[in-house]
Amino acid sequence: MSVFFRWTLLPVILGVVAGCNRAVNVGQQRLIPETEEQPTAAAITGHVFKPALIQATEERIRQLRVPAGFQITKFASDVGKPRMIAVSATGHVYVTDRENGKVLVLRDTNGDGKADEQKTLATVKDAHGLAIHNGKLYLVTVNDLYSAPMNQDGTLGTMQKLLDDLPDAGQHPNRTLAFGPDGKLYITVGSTCNACAEPNPEHATILVANPDGSNRKVFARGLRNTIGFGWHPETKALYGLDHGIDWLGDDEQREEVNQIVEGAHYGWPYIYGDGKYNPADRPKGDTTYQQFLQKTKLPLLTYEAHSAPLGMVFYTGNNFPAAYRHDAFVAMRGSWNRSKPSGYKVVRLRFENGRPAGFEDFVTGFLVDNNQGQFGRPVGIAVYTDGSLLFSDDNNGVIYRVAYVR
Repeated sequence: MSVFFRWTLLPVILGVVAGCNRAVNVGQQRLIPETEEQPTAAAITGHVFKPALIQATEERIRQLRVPAGFQITKFASDVGKPRMIAVSATGHVYVTDRENGKVLVLRDTNGDGKADEQKTLATVKDAHGLAIHNGKLYLVTVNDLYSAPMNQDGTLGTMQKLLDDLPDAGQHPNRTLAFGPDGKLYITVGSTCNACAEPNPEHATILVANPDGSNRKVFARGLRNTIGFGWHPETKALYGLDHGIDWLGDDEQREEVNQIVEGAHYGWPYIYGDGKYNPADRPKGDTTYQQFLQKTKLPLLTYEAHSAPLGMVFYTGNNFPAAYRHDAFVAMRGSWNRSKPSGYKVVRLRFENGRPAGFEDFVTGFLVDNNQGQFGRPVGIAVYTDGSLLFSDDNNGVIYRVAYVR
């Protein structure tokens, strides 16, 4: 499906307003003044393109591309619509299926790199984010947070509801969670919209709470939809990948790599990228764009617009070559708001001296037939107990395994 349209906020204005109420030209035919005392104008071309879904046949999987020495295979198939993944120390692979409201456990009992056991452990509407902490599995839905003790055989004990008042869903209902080096529970809450002033201060944030859900507060804000996040194994700094605003064009807004610190604001919905102004949404009250920019923490790196970063994990296993250790891997589910698709791959986020240094492709080839079709949209990602990497595809119900074999 392909849809083309051109969006114009106001007739194009040529020139720049002078004085204290200056305007910013951020591209051809685009004028954004600091306040509403002057008109705003922008001409933006937008596209919708969704490659056709095709089957993940063995022949197509053999054509997937990974770096030399690596091998990609199916760890499990027929897993419904798998989303997020968590792996226990005993090798039990927990998976959520949001669409069907299930929590599953998979197990490779003979060590051949393929799951030979699959069970449904719980049925919970909108089950999504998972985390393991102190022998318990934590699960988050749109509004609710649960925990359950994990038994030795991978089954769960009685599930306890810890929270039932997380913010309501909207455009981004997929909550994720993780435990930090401080033992606290961190929960992501996406925005309800593409770009707007949220009435609920917990939307477009990362929250932090005690493991039982108590003492919840906003840790960082201005994050449109940060699903994948984690702490660098050495520096313990927190990093996350935020989804950019849609309908700003094929190449805007680029996805952001942020170092997330307590109390910081990351600009959404008014500031994005290297300090650009969002023409459709102006800071409220007497605040100017420039004033809002001054309190915005800008990204360290950006990635191709509309790629949709989802799961993120730092590599701490022993199977991959040493050069990969403590780098991050990110599942890019793929675009819809772009004329040429981006994403549909797993990428490596390289770190140097504990800081993000650049991206490189790790698993590619899900886009086929000159980008007209796709057989995989990566979502959740985790390091398995043998050091291989597992990631889910919620289109064809597959969990893939990537291992270094040479």
